[in-house]
Amino acid sequence: MHSPAVVWHSSLLSYDFGAGHPFNPVRLDLAVRLARELGVLDGVSLLVPEEAEERDLVRAHTANYVDAVKRAPEAGFDVGHGLGTGDTPVFANMHSAASLVVGSTLLAARQLAEGRAKRAVNIAGGLHHAMHDHASGFCVYNDCSVAISWLLDNGFDRIAYIDTDVHHGDGVQAAFYDDPRVLTISLHQHPMTLFPGTGFPGDVGGSGAEGRSVNVALPPRTPDSGWLRAFHAIVPGLLEEFRPQVLLTQCGVDSHDEDPLAELALTVDGHRRIYQELRSLAEQYADGMWLAVGGGGYQLVRVVPRSWTHLMATVLDRDIDPHTPVPPIWMASVGEAAPNTDLPVTMGDGAPAEFTPWDGMSEEPVDTAIRETRKAVYPLHGLDPNDPRD
Repeated sequence: MHSPAVVWHSSLLSYDFGAGHPFNPVRLDLAVRLARELGVLDGVSLLVPEEAEERDLVRAHTANYVDAVKRAPEAGFDVGHGLGTGDTPVFANMHSAASLVVGSTLLAARQLAEGRAKRAVNIAGGLHHAMHDHASGFCVYNDCSVAISWLLDNGFDRIAYIDTDVHHGDGVQAAFYDDPRVLTISLHQHPMTLFPGTGFPGDVGGSGAEGRSVNVALPPRTPDSGWLRAFHAIVPGLLEEFRPQVLLTQCGVDSHDEDPLAELALTVDGHRRIYQELRSLAEQYADGMWLAVGGGGYQLVRVVPRSWTHLMATVLDRDIDPHTPVPPIWMASVGEAAPNTDLPVTMGDGAPAEFTPWDGMSEEPVDTAIRETRKAVYPLHGLDPNDPRD
């Protein structure tokens, strides 16, 4: 078995909605540069992606929608399909850039399916909002859904998708809502308080797939301790029962306290702990098979580079102590480009990233979310929603 796979090439920066848009590819560049300065990528041969072919894009999208994306740059304002909106504006070579993102996650998936690696990471992926016939929430094509569909056709029939982005993983849930082979779990800010307004605990899957869609609706201002409490109260029990062959995780970092587009209150230390928990769960329940992708994250300098450097380090078993100083060379280069930015000085926020396990008795703000999700989903898996041992 080869070392974990890392997919990256600067051509992925072409997925760019333009100046002023929050989904700025500079976050990817800064993360890779930081990882390199810290030695995380030393000796790692980065895998260079190619654009996904249309036959793979239509795994998750209609042919008419793919054609609309191709035509969008010349179609003016009449293209429809969610394109040309404030969230998802049209840009030159949109189809090519979005296809490359899909191709990058497919390349990571192939490493697992072909036995080249047991772990793979692609921080440019994670476009979880794109639907079968329209763009949504900065997402043109849904690389997560395409990769899951491809894996289902290439040796896997039990895939667990865990979405840790602050926004509900609605596009992936919709793609597999009626498919019992895919377990989708999304932990997100409560849909009554944040885009896309979906992901209620009662959304549990379609006919024949009841219990395969799991939604944990967290109250605004949930910190590391609450997020981890909810995660451990719900996710391990479901994975133990489902026994996935591979874990695909969307690791958006817009759950951070400083993110400008949402209202959870996690830290970089919390993100680091989440990645370590995902790695452990993959080892325990999926024979170590773990594909990690990026996602949201809009504090471009202080948060995303550090959090996704921790993600790459965790996948590679090169965990970074959060007290590690941010390299001076990285700080100097970023300081020149953004002289008014308050730069982080260490690889953590100084938070403990600890939690008290849910015991079914005590009361914390997040416990309502825990109870609602367990009540809705656990009986469908033969588990007791009131027993913290399940």
